[in-house]
Order: sequence, then C-alpha cells, then structure tokens
Amino acid sequence: TVEMATPNVYADQIEYFTRHLPHRENAIISLHTHNDRGTGVAASELGLMAGAERIEGTLFGNGERTGNLDLVTMAMNMFSQGIDPQLYFGEMSKIVEVSEECTKIPIHIRQPYAGELVFTAFSGSHQDAIKKGMQFVESGSDNAWEVPYLPIDPSDVGGSYRETVRVNSQSGKGGVAFILENYFGVSLPRSVLLEFSPIVQAVSEADGGELKPDVIWQTFVSEFIDVEGPYQLLDYQVQTEGKDSESCQAKIRVADNEVDVSGVGSGPIDAFINAMVTTLNEPLNVADYQEYALNEGSEAQAICILAITDEDGNKYYGVGISQNTTTAAFKSIIAAINRKWR
Repeated sequence: TVEMATPNVYADQIEYFTRHLPHRENAIISLHTHNDRGTGVAASELGLMAGAERIEGTLFGNGERTGNLDLVTMAMNMFSQGIDPQLYFGEMSKIVEVSEECTKIPIHIRQPYAGELVFTAFSGSHQDAIKKGMQFVESGSDNAWEVPYLPIDPSDVGGSYRETVRVNSQSGKGGVAFILENYFGVSLPRSVLLEFSPIVQAVSEADGGELKPDVIWQTFVSEFIDVEGPYQLLDYQVQTEGKDSESCQAKIRVADNEVDVSGVGSGPIDAFINAMVTTLNEPLNVADYQEYALNEGSEAQAICILAITDEDGNKYYGVGISQNTTTAAFKSIIAAINRKWR
C-alpha cells in the first residue's frame, strides 16, 4: 500500500491482475491506495478505469505517513463529472467539524472541496469571470454548470455563492461589484465602480489583508453617501405647480448657516437642482441618474445614484438612500455637491 510508481503504472498492474485472475466474475477488486507520492486519488481513478470496482479510503486522507486515499476528493471528483458516488456531502462544513473534533487535525484552507478557500477568488480577473459565469447560469440558458474557476456549484456541498468572491489588494471592480450586489443589493454603474475600486484597493493595501463586506460597505458610505462637506439637507417641501412643473422649497445647512432655497423645474429633482444653482451661483446639470428599491415590503428603501456636472464638464457622483424616493434623490445631489467641493 506504499505508493511507489506513477498512477498509470498502478493502473497497468490492476488491469493485468484482473485479466489474469481466475473466476474474475466472482471477485470484487478493491483498491487501497496511500498518498506517498501525492497521487493517491489519481492512482485510484485510473485503477477504477482499469477494472477495479471498489475504493477504500478515509475522510480527508487521514492515515499513516502521508495518509490514505481521500474519499471526499475521490467522491466529489466523480460527482463533478456526473457520476453519483452514493455518498452525501451536502453538509461539508459539518463533516469538517466532526473530522477536526475527532482527529484534532485541522482541515487545510485549500483542501479540495472542503477547505475554507476552495471556492474563493481574490484575483480581479477571476472574480469578473465568476460574476459573468454566475449571470449566465442564473439566466437559465443552459442546465449544465459552467462557471469559470468553480468546478462544482458551491451549494452542492452546502456552500453559498457569496463565499466565492472576497476582496483584497489583488481584487478589481468585479469583486467590489459582487460584494456590494450580493451582500447589500447595490448594483453600481460601471463609471462608479471605476472610481470606487481604486479606493477599496488603497484601503486594502493600508490594512494589509482581506476586506470584509462590512468594511467595503462603510468605505462606500463614507465616499458616496455620508460625504463630509459644507452642505446638508435639513428639510424640504415639493409642490405641483402645473401639468409639467413642480416647485421645491428646501432648508440647507451651509457650513454653520441655515439657508432657505427654492426652485422650479419639470420635476422634483430638476426643481431642487435649480434651487441649489441659485445658492451656489454656478451651473449644475444631472448627467446620470438611476433609482431602484434595495429591498421589498412596506419599509423598503430606495437608493438613488446620481451624477452632476459642473461648467467644466467634470462629473461627480453621489448616492442617497431613503424610504422616500424624492429624499433619496435629494440626498444624492447633496452628496455629489459635497464631493465636488472636497
């Protein structure tokens, strides 16, 4: 049972034995490989192809010297190719927990199918490919599992899609987009991602490691939502003036002063922009705008992502969140103006 040769030699030995064994039909050929050369699984796979019918092994390869065949890897390799191994690994984390408790040996974070990082991508290009692959799967275009860098669906072993992408200094906009969308329901325009990703990367480099979703979210909030600056929305009222006209009266804190502003426009946003133009005494235009619900139900919050441009054509994004869509829009305008003045 000591692994002494390459897997193909082992398979040749199995094939020779089965072909020359008298009354072969009355025998079950069982394989008992060890991992001395690091190819115990490969040897067993080729041994099955060569005519063997049964596999002997242990959970996660525990055994003498370098260990026995890892039954988990062997079975999940078969599963990934559409062969039912007749073993259930749908709660892999519990299997890991029991194994570690009984053996007092921790499972490596990169242990195939069971380690903490086996479905995790930190690289920006990998994250982007996974994101696009998941979108393809969710579209229902094909029943086959075809997601780059994920040999199986993580849910088959009790995992989740959210675990596949984690962010550190190697990550790009794809990883940041995945975290914001899957943890917080925020889908950012590409232009905002291009602006925000380097900020996340700088935070990660300063921190020296992985950024948890909550840290990424707080970074986003401080950069685009709760933006420090001279302006703060205190109160407002919007009234319909006619078929295509609305007026806005708002109370704004400017530095240490409270200022009443008013404006008229084709809608609430246009009216508020015109009111702020009067206060700022310079032109502002809405260059980009999107608004959608972050969740469902009577207390659902709306998020508004809006960009303004100044007279030189510079674009500044701001984000507002509120249960009231108009309030969310006004907050995004204030955030964008504050970002302009930073």
